Amino acid sequence: MNILPNILFAILLIAGIGYFARNVKKLIRNIKLGQNVNRKDNPSARWKNMAMIALGQSKMVKRPVAGILHIIVYLGFIIINLEVLEIIIDGLFGTHRVFRFLGGFYDILIGSFEILAFLVLIAIIIFWVRRNVIKLKRFWKPEMKGYPKNDANYILYFELVLMSLFLLMNAADLHLQFVEGGFGHYHQAGSFPISQFIAPIFNGIDNNVVALIERAAWWLHISGILVFLNYLYFSKHLHILLAFPNTYFADLNAKGKIDNLESVTNEVKLMMDPSVDPFAAPANPDAVPAKFGASDVQDLNWVQLLNAYTCTECGRCTSSCPANQTGKKLSPRKIMMDTRDRLEQVGKNIDANKGTFVEDGKSLLNDFITPEELWACTSCNACVEECPVNISPLSIIMDMRRYLVMEQSAAPMELNNMMTNIENNGAPWQYNQMDRLNWKNED
Repeated sequence: MNILPNILFAILLIAGIGYFARNVKKLIRNIKLGQNVNRKDNPSARWKNMAMIALGQSKMVKRPVAGILHIIVYLGFIIINLEVLEIIIDGLFGTHRVFRFLGGFYDILIGSFEILAFLVLIAIIIFWVRRNVIKLKRFWKPEMKGYPKNDANYILYFELVLMSLFLLMNAADLHLQFVEGGFGHYHQAGSFPISQFIAPIFNGIDNNVVALIERAAWWLHISGILVFLNYLYFSKHLHILLAFPNTYFADLNAKGKIDNLESVTNEVKLMMDPSVDPFAAPANPDAVPAKFGASDVQDLNWVQLLNAYTCTECGRCTSSCPANQTGKKLSPRKIMMDTRDRLEQVGKNIDANKGTFVEDGKSLLNDFITPEELWACTSCNACVEECPVNISPLSIIMDMRRYLVMEQSAAPMELNNMMTNIENNGAPWQYNQMDRLNWKNED
């Protein structure tokens, strides 16, 4: 028995999973650079969110065409890849269709896989047409250039090839199952409602050549799955994995509720405490004062960084943003993409400096996201409502605005005037408090 293919398969499997595990470790490290925030409350509501939104795709179908197509691809890809378990066993132990002992149930499984693979191919073609022929506006915003623009197409081509290889592999297998007198280990097993229409192309071709095609498709299929798995880290399609924790740890508060900054709350409490000596020396003179708001990714909390990695770049947030619709520079999708790009930059800095971040003279604010973008936001929460995986670009915008106001006093003139008037007059308008009720005396 030739065990060389089994050894080669084991090496391929270990290398593929090992590289993926390395990137997952780096991903977790980067997310943990964020500030701590407690998202362990109300686990029942969190599990429900994850089941309904990540697993059930409930927010995807709000746009029915894209939603239904996405569910087909999502279910198809997940269910079809159940066969990967059989492929791994066959690859490691030299068996072929090891689960064929399941009999009729195995026929149902393979038949279902084939139908789903065919539906996935149709959905992929429609997605490609929507993106590249119809050119839906939300796919062609200014931030969608270079790699972000091409990434979605790369994934579509990946899926197209993987599904085609799956059906070609089955068609060749089916042909060899019915060779008169049998052929090698190709025993009759499985139901092939789609590949039975492909199998006739092998009529008249030498059986050894067909077996070679089947083996080549098998190797390319499993190799492609491992390559796809490792490509996810570099792609917006990382949401395939992160949508589940992201929806679980999402903010459960009402969308209109904005949290208080702990650093500001502590300062106010200190100021209001009559027992505190305002002139006393600090307990720890070497302690770094808490920053108000966020100017870089390390100032954001870890859930916001998880949001950045989970972003699907679908553009639903930007297409529903009133600021973007009226020509402002703000794009909620760009906020998330910029946050991820800066976080990756910081992660590479840490890798290059043996686990320590070395100041690089850059920050998320100004180098990636401009104040103009931040102040264009109306805080209407449309982007949060639209996101199919419960990402909140608004929370990042608000934290960065806080930094501009409280650390740099860099609010727009109109806002500064309003805050000055509130401080001096108790109202946003520039008149004396004594005159506030004069309107009551008007005829």
